[in-house]
This record gives sequence, C-alpha cells and structure tokens, in this order.
Amino acid sequence: MTDTFARVANFVLNRPPEEMPDSAKEAAALMMVDTMGILIASGPMEAGVIARDTAALLYASTDSSFSARLMFDGRPVSMAGAAYAAATQTDNLDGHDGYNPTKGHIGVVVLPALVALATHCPNLTGPQALAAVITGYEIAGRAGISLHASVSEYHTSGAWNALGVVAMAARLRGLTPDQLRQALGIAEYHGPRSQMMREIANPTMLHDGSGWGAMVGLSAAILAERGFTGAPAITIEAEIAAPHWADLGRFWQVEYQYVKPYPICRWAHAAIDGVRALMSKHSLVGDQIHSIQINTFCEAVRLFSGMPATTSQAQYSLPFAVAVQVLYGRIGAEHISGPGLSDPRIAGLISRIHVSEEERHSQRFPGGRWADVSIETTDGRILHSGDIHARGGPEVPMSRDEVLAKYSEFAEPVVGAHRANAIRDAILSWIEPHSRYADLASLVSSPPL
Repeated sequence: MTDTFARVANFVLNRPPEEMPDSAKEAAALMMVDTMGILIASGPMEAGVIARDTAALLYASTDSSFSARLMFDGRPVSMAGAAYAAATQTDNLDGHDGYNPTKGHIGVVVLPALVALATHCPNLTGPQALAAVITGYEIAGRAGISLHASVSEYHTSGAWNALGVVAMAARLRGLTPDQLRQALGIAEYHGPRSQMMREIANPTMLHDGSGWGAMVGLSAAILAERGFTGAPAITIEAEIAAPHWADLGRFWQVEYQYVKPYPICRWAHAAIDGVRALMSKHSLVGDQIHSIQINTFCEAVRLFSGMPATTSQAQYSLPFAVAVQVLYGRIGAEHISGPGLSDPRIAGLISRIHVSEEERHSQRFPGGRWADVSIETTDGRILHSGDIHARGGPEVPMSRDEVLAKYSEFAEPVVGAHRANAIRDAILSWIEPHSRYADLASLVSSPPL
C-alpha cells in the first residue's frame, strides 16, 4: 500500500463533514442543484427514456437491499442500474457542470450515485450527503487529471469519474481501506476508456461515457464489498501519480467547477459568449448579421459543422449553437430537439458562420476555453469581440442567483414549479447541521407529473 493510497483512504473513509470547509459544502450543494435541473430536463428526451427502459430490462436486482428506484420514474432496478440510467440521461443533455483540468464532468455521476446509495442510508443527514458529494468530486477530479497526464489519448469522463463513485460508495457503505483499494482498482481497470474525439467526430448518445462510469463505479464497490479483488489503481498508486494527490484535503476542487449557461458542449461556449457580447454591445438583432467568423482552439474546430439531424449532433455543434443564440437570444432544450432541429432560419445562418483554429487559443486548452469572434453586419460593419473566455467557471463565474435561475428554467417545465422549488430547497438545506437527506428522497423517486 502506497503513501498516496493511505492519504486517499483516510480522506474517503475518515474525513468528517465538520472538517470540510463551508465554502466546499456550499459549492457542492449548488452543483447538485444545477445537475439536478439538467437531470430533470433530460428525462423526457429519447436517450433518457431508452436508458431507463434498458435499466429496467437488464439491470434489476433480486435483492431489495441492493435496489433503488429510477429517478423521476419509480421502477425498481439495481443501485448500479439506477445510477447508470440517471447518469446516461443527464449526459445526453450537455448542460451539467465540468472541471477544466479534467477536460470532463463529475457531477453527472455524483448525483445519480448519491441518490442510489442513499436509498440504503435511512439516517443520512444533509451534511453527510454533502460530504459524500465532496468526496466524489475530489477523488474523481484528481483521477481524471492523473489519467490525462499518464496517457496520450483523450478519454471520456467515464474512464475516471468511476473512481469518484467508488469513493462515495465506500464512504456511505462503510467499506474497509482494503475494500476501497480493491474497488478503485476494479473501477479503473473496467472504466470506459472510450475515445472522446471519436464521439466529437460522430456525435451520438454515447456522449462522455458517464453512464458507464456510474455503472462501473457502483459495481466495483459492491464487488469489492463481497470479496472481489482488483489490481491497484495506477492513477492513484503509480509513483508518477503522487503529485496529483498531494493537495487532497487542502485544495478543494469542488469549488472550481464550471456551470454551463447553455446545454451545449463547453468547447462552443466562448464563441457563443463572444457573439452574445457583441450583439448586446451594438444592439444587434439576428437579421442585421450577414456573417460570423469564429477563431478558437483545435478541439472546438472539430465540433460538428453542419445542420444537425439529432440532439447529439446539435449539442456538439459550434455553428448551430451560435446560430440559435443569434436568432433566439438563448439556447434551451427545445432548440436542440424536435422541431428545433429543422428550423430553416438556423440552417440559413449556419452557412454564413465560419470556424478556424487560432494557435493562441489552442495553447490555452484545457486550462481555458477561448475564442474570438468577428461579426459582419448587413450594413458592412466589422465588429470584433477580442479574446473571450467561456463564462461559468472561476475565471468568469455565474452568480448563485444565475445558477438557481438556470435550474428553474430546466426543471420547472418537467416537474412543475412547486416540486422544482421543493427539490431545490431540500438540496440547499444540506448545509444546515440538522437537515436530512430523506427530505429529498420522496421528491425524486416518482414520475414527473
């Protein structure tokens, strides 16, 4: 057992909620509200329906002590099946939080794992729930950074956020240090090391692999709990990984997640923000824009370029997202699905949006997501944005009120204002010493309406 693993085990299994900073707890609660809004909004979408139906067909349990209900559905499945379904549907509405250094997402598995695991923690307090959430963020984030530093290929979030799910399960189910070690090894070994740029080139419902990350993480924990063994996790125990874990318990990554203002791949956000800023500054409307030139980093240039035929393509399309923002002043779930995918005005504008790589922006990735935008107006003016960093992260944060307003925008159309408000208030209350997780449980276990 290495010193690094000992540090990880002590943090995961022994760090009490009262020794986690209030700022981390507040950030964790806000991230759970934000993720919940996307999880709710994604429920009626095709990918979410398929994921839940598949979990009910294939991933049920014969033992009620290992079962959980599908969120906003109610059907009983296994804990791993419930986490898989909720993470998969959330992953398919690309509006959940992320962390720049990992090039990926954590909350998308943390919330589903918490809800599945808490089914069997009847006395869980709000602070204990937040401690589990923070644990998931801190372990997953460092595992992601460690993985990206050790391999050349860009793997999806499921490859490493599975380890955060293991950590949450170990904490909430009382695993021993050795069981935690085996579970981390199992999860890393079986984690979906799927190729992110392959999905970017051909957008599908696979998205960022987080559904399988949640499935693998919970499965690994239960396997280890029952005596299954796994090779030590290289992303934690390899000598070259040690620096990535040195600040565990001192630097709180959960406080540095970004929140997405739009349900679109983060790589497109700087361009969207640049157009948004220019239109606001010059009081432009869509009909006044003749063409748009976007300069951005290499990975963003590789996003889908045509008129999307599917929701997956729409969420991974930079020109489409910019066109929607120009013509409608916002990007909502209705724009990336159904009739929004055949909007002739959007198609017409996409043909006049041009995207090119700019080396200085490429050099800033993944630490930042940068772009600059030039708009040519119908009266011949050329307007320049200058360099724009995508808002929502520590560099250009959204306010707490903005995050809560985003939650309401996505959640209320599906579950109604009363239930949406009750869910929000239950999660935000977790920072209070005497709050209970159970106040949320009944609100998320039954169908939307």
